[in-house]
Amino acid sequence: MRRRLLFRFLPALGLALAGLPALAQAPGGPPPKVTTAKPVVREIVETDMYTGRFDPVEIVDVRARVTGYLEKLNFQDGATVKKGDLLFVIDRRPYKAALDQAQAALVSAKARLNFSQTDLDRAQTLSRSGNISEQVTDQRRQASQTAQADVDSADAQLRQAQLNYDFTEVKAPISGRISRRLVTEGNIVITDQTLLTTIVSLDPIYFGFTVDERSFLKYQGALGIGMGQTQKGKGVPILIALTGEEKPTRKGVLDFVDNRVDNATGTVLLRATVENPDGFIKPGLFGIVSLPATKPYQGILLPDDAISANQDKRVVYLVADDGSVSSREVKLGPKVDGYRVIRDGLKGDENVVVNGLSRVRPGAKVTAESSTLPASKS
Repeated sequence: MRRRLLFRFLPALGLALAGLPALAQAPGGPPPKVTTAKPVVREIVETDMYTGRFDPVEIVDVRARVTGYLEKLNFQDGATVKKGDLLFVIDRRPYKAALDQAQAALVSAKARLNFSQTDLDRAQTLSRSGNISEQVTDQRRQASQTAQADVDSADAQLRQAQLNYDFTEVKAPISGRISRRLVTEGNIVITDQTLLTTIVSLDPIYFGFTVDERSFLKYQGALGIGMGQTQKGKGVPILIALTGEEKPTRKGVLDFVDNRVDNATGTVLLRATVENPDGFIKPGLFGIVSLPATKPYQGILLPDDAISANQDKRVVYLVADDGSVSSREVKLGPKVDGYRVIRDGLKGDENVVVNGLSRVRPGAKVTAESSTLPASKS
């Protein structure tokens, strides 16, 4: 019974083994063919990725500075406005009447001042000849000083009336994109209380993100980024990808590092300024920033397909001039331009198997076909 089972099992095992790729040179056959290439050696900068959010450089809540009925709106919802553009008009008639009254009060005060000054001059002349008492002269001097104070008060009231009259025209305090109207014509608006709309600037725009304490110390050592300052006063270039973009397309400059580590989260706030001339980026959008993590250095790069796993180690296979294969343990870094950074284990002049790993093993010989890796794989 056992012999029958063994005879049935052996053909099936032979078929299964026939379907597996050859791991080495078949006895008496030619060496297997593989493709080799030297690693890419060039100047690289490692980058780290963080998620952040865009914020406006300037944002203003537009409110009324005088109380009155809203008479006119002078913009389209969501339009781009310039600083000084007229947005709202509040009923000006009460404030025009107050302005006219203040102007008339100033004219009256100036007339009283002129009379009191003339009266004082006359009293001083008579006082020198002894035809008027000193007390009368002092009274007229006091009347002149009071008239001057009345003129100053009327002038201040006129300036205040002029301000209130000017404030009936609500103008854009900054340039940017305006929101929708929050109040329509005919409604009363209250001084410093009624929110009319908001305006945000779009170009440039801020991008804020946080990094953990360990990473921040790494950047501080590698890039010279200090607390509250950037790289010796110069901005650190960064790239940002918007949601849905595979590659970063927006350029920015890291120009602010917060002055303290957040006690609750153990993170530091970093901020970059990004040019946004087309206004495509809106405040509140998320993005992924590529932040330089090292200074430029000569890196050794290989495609991931050339790297094998041996338990918890990573190895590559090298081919000597005589076609013999040897393995080399390597330490890996992050990916740069589609390649894997080799931190340790290679010098950069070795012939590494990049295609046909299933056909090699240490000590065996292969027929190597040389190729050249492109400088960038992405």
